[in-house]
Amino acid sequence: MVQYALIVAGGKGLRMGGELPKQFLLIGGKPVLMRTLEAFYDYNPEIHIILVLPHSQQSYWKELCAEHSFSLPHTVADGGETRFHSVKNGLAHVTTPGLVGVHDGVRPFVSREVIARCYELAAEKKAVIPVTDVVETVRHLKGEESVTVSRDEYKLVQTPQVFDADLLKQAYEQPYASFFTDDASVVEAMGASVYLAAGNRENIKITTPFDLKIAAALLDSCLI
Repeated sequence: MVQYALIVAGGKGLRMGGELPKQFLLIGGKPVLMRTLEAFYDYNPEIHIILVLPHSQQSYWKELCAEHSFSLPHTVADGGETRFHSVKNGLAHVTTPGLVGVHDGVRPFVSREVIARCYELAAEKKAVIPVTDVVETVRHLKGEESVTVSRDEYKLVQTPQVFDADLLKQAYEQPYASFFTDDASVVEAMGASVYLAAGNRENIKITTPFDLKIAAALLDSCLI
């Protein structure tokens, strides 16, 4: 079955405290976004990679590709007003039947095993997301008070979230809603079930300067 990787990279880098969007920041001498695309190419050199990027950032991306001699094949699609609209734009480049994995452009450390696990399970279950355990104590806010809740009843959600292409395209025909925080929430809104797969803790989302330090440490320790 044809596999697609839809990489969404619409960040403006505001939480980084700088002007350069976070997906273009360097880790180990290479832009974050290039490492993310390489993770999927390393998993399957025949996968169809679709990079969803704001139109205003696409010329800079081309400059980076030339500077770093980055020739990994991929299609570039225009980002939208929200993540929902960006994914919908990317899906316009997907043909069915097939499997589509939607992944955050600033998650460069997803493991090959997790990618494979999600695509393999999605071929059967049609909607799969990787998750990890909650290791901290969790409290639920109730007005001005709070109570401890069982962390065993919660999971942390990662990407890639992998779906049957027909299912995901159908889900994204729904009108946008503010509670669409990821692709799973869009698919669930039309009544489909979403299945969980084991993720990897190194699969962090790089959004703050502290995350960059963690990323550098992962590279330096040869864990990635």
